[in-house]
Amino acid sequence: MRPEKPKRVDTSPQQQGLAALGEAFAGLNLGPLPAGAAPGRERVEAAKPARKGRVILRKETARRGGKVVIVIHDFAPAIAHAELEALARRLRQAIGTGGTVTDRTIEIQGEHAPKIRALLESEGYQVAGV
Repeated sequence: MRPEKPKRVDTSPQQQGLAALGEAFAGLNLGPLPAGAAPGRERVEAAKPARKGRVILRKETARRGGKVVIVIHDFAPAIAHAELEALARRLRQAIGTGGTVTDRTIEIQGEHAPKIRALLESEGYQVAGV
């Protein structure tokens, strides 16, 4: 035997229960409430970037035909691989050079350590090395 389906509840405004709902809150006195922000005006503050941990910069030329590569490594385990990919993309675009992400390290082509350091610090990372 099947259990009976529950009866459908009518939710139209003509229903007696919903009409009485306004009367239930009529005696509620909230007192003076603080004024909210004006619509369309957001509060603008200079937001500090969130601390994302410490990273290390390293300059490498080995196995690269004498070309310089800046390696950013030692990212916190909480940082996802997709976030590393996005960070590498922003670094490559800002510097105007190539690079890649391999094994939780970001490799940026060229000797751009000061630019990379400034960009990482603006993202909220504490930078050590080179």
